[in-house]
Amino acid sequence: MSDYKYMSGFGSHFSSEDPRYPNALPKAQNTPQKCPYGLYAEQLSGTAFTAPRKENARTWLYRIHPSAKHLPFQPYVFNRFLNHDWDEQMPNPNQMRWKPFDISTGDRKNFVKGLHTICGAGDIRCRHGLAVHVYLCNESMDNTAFYNSDGDFLIVPQQGVLDITTEFGKMKVAPNEICVIPQGVRYAVNVSGPTRGYILEVYDNHFQLPDLGPIGANGLANPRDFETPVAWFEDRNVNSFEIISKFQGRLFVAKQNHSPFDVVAWHGNYVPYKYDLSKFMVINSVSYDHCDPSIFTVLTCPSLRYGTAIADFVIFPPRWSVQEHTFRPPYYHRNCMSEFMGLILGKYEAKEDGFMPGGATLHSMMTPHGPDYNCFETASKIKLAPERVAEGTQAFMFESSLSMAVTQWGEKTCQKLDEKYYECWQALKNNFKLTN
Repeated sequence: MSDYKYMSGFGSHFSSEDPRYPNALPKAQNTPQKCPYGLYAEQLSGTAFTAPRKENARTWLYRIHPSAKHLPFQPYVFNRFLNHDWDEQMPNPNQMRWKPFDISTGDRKNFVKGLHTICGAGDIRCRHGLAVHVYLCNESMDNTAFYNSDGDFLIVPQQGVLDITTEFGKMKVAPNEICVIPQGVRYAVNVSGPTRGYILEVYDNHFQLPDLGPIGANGLANPRDFETPVAWFEDRNVNSFEIISKFQGRLFVAKQNHSPFDVVAWHGNYVPYKYDLSKFMVINSVSYDHCDPSIFTVLTCPSLRYGTAIADFVIFPPRWSVQEHTFRPPYYHRNCMSEFMGLILGKYEAKEDGFMPGGATLHSMMTPHGPDYNCFETASKIKLAPERVAEGTQAFMFESSLSMAVTQWGEKTCQKLDEKYYECWQALKNNFKLTN
């Protein structure tokens, strides 16, 4: 049997048990006096017990050892680039663009050691805010697991396949796919070479599908296309298995003598999941004008302000475009939101030069941005006809209502900031003419 099998649905209540041990799920209750096979019952809560039923998220795990069986946590000192100090750098309102981030070829780094924070905002202790990271790794997590006490990770692979073992089961996530690992879920990432990608971390809430409004009942990311792994476990004792926790923005490690991936069965709606971006159902204009990028939202983490997000995950996939009398590429723009963009593959149409896969841009609140000179000149003169846009390309955006600060690593240490980014707009001409 393949270890990589999935159940479909977003926000569903799943039940799963490893087929090697049928009937491992207790019948008709959560905590019997004695669980089947001598397992321990453990609840993982993603919301307050008293959250409304439609928002309540939790899962019951039936495992060989309870998670509490470990030695005390100690500071983990092997990563100094995971950072949530938003005051360490002077604020910088300029347009920013990063060349592709380097993957270490000398030092061996696993997923946790390869986490680097670029920017973010908010306060982890108050459970309000977000952070944007990249992971740059070349080694698998051997006898090591990681969990984030601070929030959810939305992971966007750009180079290399992630082979992820979670407490819930196994999943593989390739470039042009994403996965979400909710707060508190333990997992290990295996890789088979130089591996790179982006992470959106949110503290406030969990990701959900955006409302569709006038679009109707169907479209964008369809719930049936999200996949959650089926139960899989290992009963493995080791001399030292490390559990790494991100807690209040810092890393800690505890040791135990067994694998944490010993969940034989589980049921609930608080789960890790993956999604193939190629399945996104694009909604677009078929008459005139360029639509706002919000029509490309895959997932959102809403704030307490109606219609405003702590973070949206937006993609710009291949699609047909047929607008008439329209400057078809993205328009020039100043925004009350922060816009961080990354490129998974191909070339982004508004800036085909300089913005490369594995790189990024950040356009902060009210910082103007838009097409470069070449894009503007071409799009202003081209004969308009139905065409495929962004073929062979996948760009994405993390958009936030919070004003994000850039870390010292992001602005200085990584040495990937393109100091000449501003030049792409300098050739734009004064085309103003008086007409009768």
